[in-house]
Amino acid sequence: MRRLALILLAAGLAVSLGAAQTDGSSSAASGEGGGQVWVVDLDGALGPATADLVIRSIADAAGAGARALVIRMDTPGGLDKSMRDVVKEILAADIPIITYVAPDGARAASAGTYIAYASHIVAMAPATNIGSSTPVSIAPGPGTPTPGAPPGGGSPAGDSGADGEPGDARQSAPASTDAMTRKIMNDAVAYLQSLAELRGRNIEWAEETVRYGANLRASEALERNVIDLVASDLRSVLEQIDGRSVTMNTRTVTLNVADAGIRVVETDWQHDLLSIIADPTIAYGLLIFGIYGLILEFYNPGMIFPSVIGIICLLLGAYGLQMLPINYAGLGLIVVGIGLMIAEVFTPTLGIMGVAGVVAFVIGSVILMDTEAPGYQVPFLVIGAFAAASAGLTMFAIGAAVQARRRAVVTGQEAMVGQSVEALEDFTGSGHVWAFGERWRAVADGAVSKGESLVVTGIDGLTLRVERRAADRATGD
Repeated sequence: MRRLALILLAAGLAVSLGAAQTDGSSSAASGEGGGQVWVVDLDGALGPATADLVIRSIADAAGAGARALVIRMDTPGGLDKSMRDVVKEILAADIPIITYVAPDGARAASAGTYIAYASHIVAMAPATNIGSSTPVSIAPGPGTPTPGAPPGGGSPAGDSGADGEPGDARQSAPASTDAMTRKIMNDAVAYLQSLAELRGRNIEWAEETVRYGANLRASEALERNVIDLVASDLRSVLEQIDGRSVTMNTRTVTLNVADAGIRVVETDWQHDLLSIIADPTIAYGLLIFGIYGLILEFYNPGMIFPSVIGIICLLLGAYGLQMLPINYAGLGLIVVGIGLMIAEVFTPTLGIMGVAGVVAFVIGSVILMDTEAPGYQVPFLVIGAFAAASAGLTMFAIGAAVQARRRAVVTGQEAMVGQSVEALEDFTGSGHVWAFGERWRAVADGAVSKGESLVVTGIDGLTLRVERRAADRATGD
């Protein structure tokens, strides 16, 4: 019962830590928010942790009475689900949302473009860019969308056609031979165009950036009505948009932010924990450690420690993976591969099952992440390290098993056969001998003299079968 209680406690702890993202509010929610503009940084790949931070910041800023919330963005893109969660929150927000692509050299690529289009105001710092919104949310394959040539024969960088105006992307869209590709592409185009229509932005370019991966620098984005302004710093952004009116869900709000205080949302333990768990490499490692922890507990029942740590790692790894776009076939191959390597230890097949297990493990690990989004692939170095470690442990266990088979038996009845015993009396047929520190009844085919050294040839229950040594029989003693 104690062991079961410890395991259940560990499981409960892991679940409560994983579910922490659903309760509480941002640490930045404390204090007065009226008269302030809140700033939350979206820096790096967009994933569950970053999306959670942005979503909580929007809710907390609205609850604190902030005048607006600024998403300061520098992202190469991210996961489709995380992006859509953030967009939904922006569209339902009770305060104006401003996306500011900064600092200089930053970008709002892929998922960042959708978030920018959904925002009430979009600003960019000089030397920044926006675009490259072709969806790559599925694993590489024949049906993966790929950017084609933009309308007018230009480059995917957003150049205009020969007449200086963007062409009709629908007339020049690359032919697709795959139904899934068309579905994904058309869905992404319609989604971004609907945001463009809602916010009064450039609808034609919305299609260009999805179908052809088109990109615009800040000045071009301003000219083509993709963004609202270019500003070198955040205070300049607030001064330029002061007095503008933005349409919320059911009302129009006039921005009064020129003299507003600026409050930067700091990350908290909840975001940091979620960032760690949702990292594909960490989630992958937790899953492997969890499986091996349970295997060790099953192999040596009663150790408790491996099972507790294994369950915690397994649950945290599973929680991290369920937030990521994983390929369940890859996950299945990993489990099968580990199972085959373990089976090789207990039923040696000259390495056949072990090699098959390593191959399945590696293939499953490579295809585990069902996305090409930047920052969401398990590095090959990590996969190789885990595969080599697993294969090494398997080979070590096989070697130990082979050596154990070759080693002489030292316990049980088999170990007694061939051992020397001493006759305690003269007897013919049956008598008693001293063997293994005890008095035993023994039977022999011929006459035996007291004190004579005999050899055990077999055991019948509690009776030893003995015979004289070959050298003694040859001399006739």
